[in-house]
Amino acid sequence: MTSSAHTSNTFIANATTTALWLDQLGHITNRPSLSGDTSVDVAIVGGGFSGLWTAYYLAKADPSIRVLVIEKDFCGFGASGRNGGWAEGGLATAPEKYAGWSSLDAALRQEDAVSDAVDEIGRVASAEGIECGYAKGGWIRVARNAAQEHRMREEMAQPGAHGSLLEPVEAREWLNATGVRAGVYSPDCAAIDPARLVRGLADACEQLGVTIVEGTAVTAIDGRHVRTRHGTVTADAVIRATEAYTRDLEGAKRKLLPVYSLMVATEPLPESMFDEIGLAGRPTFSDDRFMVIYGQRTEDNRLAFGGRGVPYLWGSAITRGGELHDGSHSLIRQTLIEMLPVLRDVTFTHRWGGVLGIPRDWVPSLRFDRASGAGVLGGYVGEGVAAANLAGRTMADLIRGEDTERTTYPWVGHTCRDWEPEPFRWLGVRSSRSILNAADEREFATEKQAKVAYRISKFLKGA
Repeated sequence: MTSSAHTSNTFIANATTTALWLDQLGHITNRPSLSGDTSVDVAIVGGGFSGLWTAYYLAKADPSIRVLVIEKDFCGFGASGRNGGWAEGGLATAPEKYAGWSSLDAALRQEDAVSDAVDEIGRVASAEGIECGYAKGGWIRVARNAAQEHRMREEMAQPGAHGSLLEPVEAREWLNATGVRAGVYSPDCAAIDPARLVRGLADACEQLGVTIVEGTAVTAIDGRHVRTRHGTVTADAVIRATEAYTRDLEGAKRKLLPVYSLMVATEPLPESMFDEIGLAGRPTFSDDRFMVIYGQRTEDNRLAFGGRGVPYLWGSAITRGGELHDGSHSLIRQTLIEMLPVLRDVTFTHRWGGVLGIPRDWVPSLRFDRASGAGVLGGYVGEGVAAANLAGRTMADLIRGEDTERTTYPWVGHTCRDWEPEPFRWLGVRSSRSILNAADEREFATEKQAKVAYRISKFLKGA
């Protein structure tokens, strides 16, 4: 056994498999489950960011509205408590795609509103006393090979490009990674502890009069009726905010694709190490590869770092094994060490994973039909912390029948077709992933491969 293999095996054996953020909360006591049939004004299925922000803004606007949030496990159990802790001021889909059914002006205003949501999260956290390690340090993205540099410079030469192009010396002042050839810095991103934010938001909702039930699995949404094993909830408005777990609802398995993203975290690091690494002010960080990676310097000076994990599972399966794929966690750890070799002998204390929800057209959206009382929001493609805040505020406006600037944005009312049935879903997703992964490994090995990968990446990002 090689030394690197031995180190990897030790990491796998010793690392805690609970998400860092949830582990640091300590023991979580579930709120009571639903106890029998009940009626409310608004029933929200899902106790993550989308559902809780909707409840929060409804209660702030009108305390007389009876709001019930129904959560299968506990608030923050899913992606909201396990993600990379980026409140990023952008959507997964480029404004130009939204402009296809609206206008570029409306799409750009929507993009600005997501940027503003980064500040709104900080404002609410401060107002509600939610200690979530909020630090608006921006986002540093570096190019670490010739192909990445070419794409980055091409992107930043376009009109309306976001961020500031950095030459190598300046980029390395932000993040002293190996092979840095260029960088882009954007101020519109904050690092947070997502579990403390989502749990604090749930507490704030309850203080405003919202009722939250946990340990209550919803089996079906039938018009204005929410069916659970603990009783049926009847409501004037029923909002689905279930992201990747939408696949558990009757008749909704193909609405969103559950895709795994896995993370690792180091032990707390000394300030002297950050003198070498950079990341002063706690910017989030990544490079420009096709297979997305993401990291942050936490409030207690760890590095939390992630990327796409085990490939999509047949039948949109969500399993514990998918969250703890040894090979993927080892690769993510090794990727971080390759970027920052100073971490070679550092202890990695945590490894975990979770699923994010991807719509068929990669476009996050929200909609509410007043006639039927049905609403849905989500599909953020892994970029939902800030987007969910804006979506929740917008959904609250729609439920209350308020015409606001937010309700005019092009993602409001957007629909897309379901994902294909198996085996086509599995074949398509796995094939696309394989092409992008191969391109990262042998980028520009042939001009054809690079061009194919670039076109797929642009399509997936909605450009």
